[in-house]
Amino acid sequence: MRHLTVVILAVVAAVAAAAMTLVIAKETVMAQEKTDQTVVRHVVLFKFKEAATPEQIKGVEQGFVALPGKIKQIKAFEWGANVSPENLSQGFTHCFLVTFANEADRDAYIVHPSHKEFASSLGPVLDKVLVVDYKAPGK
Repeated sequence: MRHLTVVILAVVAAVAAAAMTLVIAKETVMAQEKTDQTVVRHVVLFKFKEAATPEQIKGVEQGFVALPGKIKQIKAFEWGANVSPENLSQGFTHCFLVTFANEADRDAYIVHPSHKEFASSLGPVLDKVLVVDYKAPGK
């Protein structure tokens, strides 16, 4: 009987410790959610026309890469050409990821003269453009 009491007390102590750990973890997550800021990620995918030459494509790459130096609202920028083996790109070959501190900065970027000038130059070489924006935890 004494052994059973010790086992029961040990199980109760383990359950209480696990419950306390869950409460602390939940409070930590909730505190982080309150203090973490989000950023806006602007994802741009390009599908080039079949007639686009490598030189024209290179010019588009260089034009997009130049934007962070011209538009102060851009917090971070990266890009690359598709390397996925899944064959699901639907012809989109280039991805550009532009990060903004908030939606207001993204909105300022969209109407910025440098962005408008760049966008207006794309017609002769682009078949399709796909843009998706989302909010992500900031760093």
